[in-house]
Amino acid sequence: MADNSENIAKDKIRNIGIIAHIDAGKTTTTERILYYTGRTYKIGNIDEGTTVMDWMEQERARGITICSAATTCEWKGYRFNLIDTPGHVDFTVEVERSLRVLDGGVVVFDGVAGVEAQSETVWRQADRYGVPRICFVNKLDRTGADFFRCVGMIETRLKAKPVVIQFPLGKETNFVGMLDLVEGKSIVYGVKPEDPPTVSEISSDQQANFIEHRQKMIERLAEADDHIMNAYLEGTEVSTLEIKAALRRVAISGKAIPVLCGSSLKNKGVQPLLDAVIDYLPSPLDKPVTEGTDIKTGNKVTCPPTDDAPLAALAFKIVSDPFVGRLVYLRVYSGTITAGTTVLNATRGDKERVGRLLLMHANHHEEIQSANAGSIVATMGSKNTFTGDTLCDPAHQLFLENISFPTPVISVAVEPKTRADRDKMIDGLTKLAEEDPTFKVAFNDETGQTVIAGMGELHLDVLVSRLLSEFRVGANVGAPKVAYKETITAKCKVEGRFVRQSGGRGQYGHVWVEFEPNTGKGFEYIDKVRGGTLPREFIKAAGEGIKDSLENGGLAGYPVIDVKATVVDGSFHDVDSNDMAFKMAGSLALKNALHKCNAVILEPIMKVDLVTPEQYMGEIIGDLNSRRGRVESIDTTGDTTTIHGIVPLSKTFGYTTDLRSMTQGRATFSLEFFQYQQVPASLAEELKAELAGKS
Repeated sequence: MADNSENIAKDKIRNIGIIAHIDAGKTTTTERILYYTGRTYKIGNIDEGTTVMDWMEQERARGITICSAATTCEWKGYRFNLIDTPGHVDFTVEVERSLRVLDGGVVVFDGVAGVEAQSETVWRQADRYGVPRICFVNKLDRTGADFFRCVGMIETRLKAKPVVIQFPLGKETNFVGMLDLVEGKSIVYGVKPEDPPTVSEISSDQQANFIEHRQKMIERLAEADDHIMNAYLEGTEVSTLEIKAALRRVAISGKAIPVLCGSSLKNKGVQPLLDAVIDYLPSPLDKPVTEGTDIKTGNKVTCPPTDDAPLAALAFKIVSDPFVGRLVYLRVYSGTITAGTTVLNATRGDKERVGRLLLMHANHHEEIQSANAGSIVATMGSKNTFTGDTLCDPAHQLFLENISFPTPVISVAVEPKTRADRDKMIDGLTKLAEEDPTFKVAFNDETGQTVIAGMGELHLDVLVSRLLSEFRVGANVGAPKVAYKETITAKCKVEGRFVRQSGGRGQYGHVWVEFEPNTGKGFEYIDKVRGGTLPREFIKAAGEGIKDSLENGGLAGYPVIDVKATVVDGSFHDVDSNDMAFKMAGSLALKNALHKCNAVILEPIMKVDLVTPEQYMGEIIGDLNSRRGRVESIDTTGDTTTIHGIVPLSKTFGYTTDLRSMTQGRATFSLEFFQYQQVPASLAEELKAELAGKS
């Protein structure tokens, strides 16, 4: 057992994530990092299914990353806690929770495609969590690769300020290395991955390129950094150390983004990328001190990244490992966590005993005795800790900010084939839902079916495949269904009155409630009862009745969202009134409001990005229009066209097959949830009729 208590110095820790659009080369880049840091001795290959980080059977079969995988490696005396995240939008939850706990990110771009749809999504997520990042333009050895076009897209589409710190040597198949604009060196790579790069002085034929682009780099830096600006205006020569210090300042502050280049598959540019992580991305000490909320006082408290401070750690991922059991991944923000000790789960209010502590390497691990501030580790034996929970010192109770997740937009029904399969299915679905907060499981009392909901067709397909293979469940799976919602569009005041008298003690609950739209803010319940007309416990019960009815469905049986309910008046009976009667009164008030406040049905609308040869553009746009879609913009590069639009989720089922047949398999597309919008009147009537037919 390794003792991690003599942890590496905090300024030599880098908690980083590799993030990008699908197929930009995240996992390939990570595999090269593991090889060059000595963590592995053979380079993993996605096509051969031999990657370390994509270790799940589903990942190797599909050639994509599904779960974020964590590993620990070292480079030049620095420890990297590294997370490789998925690129497919259906698994965006993995990026979300990874960015919540990371200090920095490496954003990988495809040198041919440039900034793609999911590139924008992960960039926005990184912005939301204030994650400093550097960019790596990958695949520069491929035909059509254009480094500076990609840099331009980073500026225009991501509204970022890229600072180019490497200039590529050669184009496409002739790409051999790069000019280091900071150090003033030429880096040329051999054919074999084990061949060390040749680092030399810049040749005379490249001097002009070097001088031009180094000057541009300094000018860009001057726009973002006052120290370089002063030197630039005074005409003073800027040293390499000053440039590095400035790049670090602007990267950590987010004012500018250093951009590097390479080809991970051909083993070019990975070592300089590792150096850039050390030079320009923050250690735990460089980040603003994490704040929590004191449970007892509600005041803000700081969680300094020191080992002797009270413990504050966030559980950001749950994994049901078939070999070692339930693993809880933790980011330790403050203090020290030690195996065998007892900590408080502040979110649940329960004490948890810390079992074994593990340093993870994808699905392998190394046992350690303790983990200090700044560490990312996993623990075994924590049965009641879930994603987003805070673990803290029982003597210093606090909450850390939770992680927010998007709501599912698609569902399917699953039915066990036998009674024995039913128990296994419930166990399997429970474990999968613990792992993935965007995966929801519900039991439909009317149909007797178990309904599972997720972020897209691929998401549910992967989860069902895991249910059948990992948990060995025999089950029948229905066709996917859209997660429609309802809301109100007008303000109204309604009465909720529940009276039952059947001899003896009766039931009496009565409230007046004002309902109004609350777009994008979920459900809000406000008490404006004056003069003590209603006891507080009855007001609270009415609110619970309204909230429960929102979940159970509105006019067409779909959950109701974005509603503000303000209770303004009511009456009660000294003997017959109780909490249950007022819950029923609240529920009746909502039903009345749905009829009076112009309730409408909403459907999920998806952003779609289609990449196609120009010759198929007309047919694709026509097909998109026939699906109630709308084209927002069109970009053309060479003979390749990218169509950006929106389309209802209900019209995207089976689209992969249709698009392939339209374009002879040459077009690709990606979907991302955009927003909920009102369905057309004709579809609303169909959905209401469907509900009437079931009842």
